[in-house]
Amino acid sequence: MDEKMVEIAFQLISHGGNARGMAMEAINAAKQNNIEEARDLIKQAREEILNAHEFQTTLIQDEASGVKNELSILLVHAQGHLMTGMTVLDMAEEFVDVYERIGKQ
Repeated sequence: MDEKMVEIAFQLISHGGNARGMAMEAINAAKQNNIEEARDLIKQAREEILNAHEFQTTLIQDEASGVKNELSILLVHAQGHLMTGMTVLDMAEEFVDVYERIGKQ
């Protein structure tokens, strides 16, 4: 695995992990009825996912243009972090909505 691929993998891990963490913080904030803080954390988590997607897009564009990338456990692990971050973020948005609705009753 070349240096570029290692860097991309670590960026995916970093941004995906950051997004997951922020999403969990958003759920906790909403649980405490801090909806504005929760929404801000969701926004920050979305930015992390967008940053990760930029790195992922590089891999996709390379492959589409004929550059073969070596598949490695590190890259698979990185994709797992990104997908987990995306999934937890989607769920966190739903939780924040539910906590907000409960708080208004």
